[in-house]
Amino acid sequence: MKDSEISRRQMLKAPLIATIAAASQSSLACEALAQPIPAGSPAPVGAFAHNVEAVGYTDLEHRPAFKMAIRHVGGRWYLYTGHFWHSGWSIVDVTDPAKPEVVKFMPYPNTNTWTLQMDLSGDTMVTALERPFANFGGDPAAPFDEGVLIWDIADPINPKQLGHYQTGGSGTHRNLYPGGRYVHLAAGMPGYKGNIYVILDISDRANPREAGRWWVPGQHEAGGEAIGSTDSVAESGEATDRYRLQLRAQCMCGAFCASAGEDVSLHGPPYVVGDHAYLPYGAAGIVVLDIRNVSQPRRIGGLSFSPPFHSRFGVHGVLPIQERGIAFANSENVTYGRGPMHHASIIDISDPNEPFLLSLLPEPIPPEGASYTDFTTRGGWRGPHNINHHQHHPDVQKQGDLFYIAHFNAGLRVYDVSNTRLPREVGYFIPPEPNRRYGPMPEDKLVVQTEDVVVDRRGFIYISDKNQGLWILRYTGPQPGTDRT
Repeated sequence: MKDSEISRRQMLKAPLIATIAAASQSSLACEALAQPIPAGSPAPVGAFAHNVEAVGYTDLEHRPAFKMAIRHVGGRWYLYTGHFWHSGWSIVDVTDPAKPEVVKFMPYPNTNTWTLQMDLSGDTMVTALERPFANFGGDPAAPFDEGVLIWDIADPINPKQLGHYQTGGSGTHRNLYPGGRYVHLAAGMPGYKGNIYVILDISDRANPREAGRWWVPGQHEAGGEAIGSTDSVAESGEATDRYRLQLRAQCMCGAFCASAGEDVSLHGPPYVVGDHAYLPYGAAGIVVLDIRNVSQPRRIGGLSFSPPFHSRFGVHGVLPIQERGIAFANSENVTYGRGPMHHASIIDISDPNEPFLLSLLPEPIPPEGASYTDFTTRGGWRGPHNINHHQHHPDVQKQGDLFYIAHFNAGLRVYDVSNTRLPREVGYFIPPEPNRRYGPMPEDKLVVQTEDVVVDRRGFIYISDKNQGLWILRYTGPQPGTDRT
């Protein structure tokens, strides 16, 4: 075995420097581990784990990752990732998960542009361009690029740009490309308050064009609309008492209290199953559309979460699993422990016209030996963020009875969801604390902030963080339906 490779036994038994140096591409990762490890934990020193083992690590050449996508091609596995503090994308060879290797970094020329998000299918990749937030280091006065870029990735480590769609507004955040003709965008369009749903036709890769759009009545400020106005709802043709209730003006939580409607925005990705699009629409909750006519999407159902849960990013993501008649949904809590509660939920969508709540995933509990008594007071952002979303991709592990979710300062959490009325946590991995700050977030303590999770069909789990590298993990616990002791 080469020095740069790590085995399960090494990860469990080797001392701090030997273990992490073996998994990392530089010695910086050794600096990142400060937390004591409880006796008997199957984790590298400085981490906490239960039923999850660390397989490999890379510091990504000191460019912390954000969103990720996985692809198996030509006998090799490649992880594509955007970055938090660097404009551009990295391609990581993870064929040997114990020895991940950055094979290419593609810088984006305008550094005042977010290049966080991506999705891919076959030989096509779609990456988002967006105006960055000021508290993430963006310069509000400087030019930025926006929209989506369309790439040919037939050569997996030498992508070629084919097209660029521009919104004319703030750009796009999280988008879905399930293959075929259409990309489904969460887009900041001119004249609208917050992001709206745009269907993009990329049948001509060099000349992508809008095919349809939909927004919550009240978002179209240039058209004279205002959130909470019954006139806006009536004019949209969606004037039901139930829908009016879902669009009531409300105060936003914590530090984000603002004018009515501030938090009604499509985070994305819009997730399409057959003729239905499921939209995670912030304070407007889950919105279900009929998109048989892509030029005229039509709302058929929805489910409100705010109140009782917090308003900003009140629904951050939704993943429908049509064959089971359920969807997973969660919020994103950016309030540093203030304001109403966040949620991670299981929804019944057997009738997409009338979705309803089945259960809430249990809140993480700090492990024995941790220096904090709860995750609310630990520092940083808390609560759920991203899930193993790319279910349309053949190289991603299909959603079954294990559910993986990145939980900010609580690391990776794994749930048994075989009983949708009684989900149970069965595993977790809390990475070692970072102690090098790459960017201004989180704004308080420098703590773990697990951002994204992707699970490939081999069972390897990839997690990213705001201020450290890429961890590659594997679930080692009992499978749902077996002995849980």
